[in-house]
Amino acid sequence: MTSDPLAPTPAHRFTFGLWTVGWQGRDPFGDATRPALDPVESVHRLAALGAYGVTFHDDDLIPFASGDAAREQAVKRFRTALDTAGLKVPMATTNLFTHPVFKDGAFTANDRGVRRYALRKTIRNIDLAVELGASVYVAWGGREGAESGAAKDVRTALDRLKEAFDLLGEYVEEQGYDLRFAIEPKPNEPRGDILLPTIGHALAFIDALERPERVGLNPEVGHEQMAGLNFPHGIAQALWHGKLFHIDLNGQSGIKYDQDLRFGAGDLRQAFWLVDLLESAGYEGPRHFDFKPPRTEDGEGVWASAAACMRNYLLLAQRARAFRSDPEVQAALAASRLPELALPTAEDGLAGLLADRSAFEGFDVDAAARRGMAFEQLDQLALEHLLGAR
Repeated sequence: MTSDPLAPTPAHRFTFGLWTVGWQGRDPFGDATRPALDPVESVHRLAALGAYGVTFHDDDLIPFASGDAAREQAVKRFRTALDTAGLKVPMATTNLFTHPVFKDGAFTANDRGVRRYALRKTIRNIDLAVELGASVYVAWGGREGAESGAAKDVRTALDRLKEAFDLLGEYVEEQGYDLRFAIEPKPNEPRGDILLPTIGHALAFIDALERPERVGLNPEVGHEQMAGLNFPHGIAQALWHGKLFHIDLNGQSGIKYDQDLRFGAGDLRQAFWLVDLLESAGYEGPRHFDFKPPRTEDGEGVWASAAACMRNYLLLAQRARAFRSDPEVQAALAASRLPELALPTAEDGLAGLLADRSAFEGFDVDAAARRGMAFEQLDQLALEHLLGAR
């Protein structure tokens, strides 16, 4: 008897945030459609589905402004559940966006007192994250932005954002923590415009930090697609820079509000190429699902949606493997001259390039222009594999 290749196991390293399955369905136009979910129940249900781990914001686990005794009790219950279920905590983050104190941001708030409070709140949760085994700490600046031009001096705000990451890096090193930070870009929502809106903006920002080696990215499917960008291309660049520290998987249908659909819903073709990239590039981090079960679903619908995220990833990985092993695909790749892209353009150096008459004087421009690239055939083969026709 063979095991089901589409049954998730901890070896697949699938993880979920407490805020995902625990989302009550509340949105700007409607109240909650589901009751609050106990984090302990989330741990056990996710383990039963085959997940590897769970992640959290501080406020997901410990209600905002809880006293020390309540905090200790919440952490104790959570740790016991993790030990019993065998789930890991690979990543944690801080909620710096829900409470009204953060209405103008956290690390870049105009109010200096709010900035100092945000740093202390983050540092406190970093200690807990490390205690629970996290190796990545995500930073989503959901309120770091503005709606009007005069409200925020962006250059100065970037100074304050740099200061925050430098201080947090200093703290982590002083404590001897094996912890890296991952910036999560997003173009807008809930602010009109958010700082570090895309992967490219975040990569440029990281280079300005005192400890750039400790800071990378946590890109999210929907966030990059909200800006009309190609998510697999962004992930490829993050990998090229060695900065893909974590990833948020979900679904999005074009340039609109942040939908947080289950993974595989929305742009299925980009999901296919994303999985193909992650699996072929050897990405070893968690496959983290940051989605929201639709507010139409009851409790069981939540878990069906979570299970579908994992199943869809495994289905796409299966389809990607079949695509790459297909002899017709390999022939089409050769016809498209893709292997040539891996060859250095001028391995003979500048002097060799300038001395090579075949590179310019003898190059047949017209013949090269007439050659087709066979990309349509290659793309059709990919589509047929995605649709299960091959």
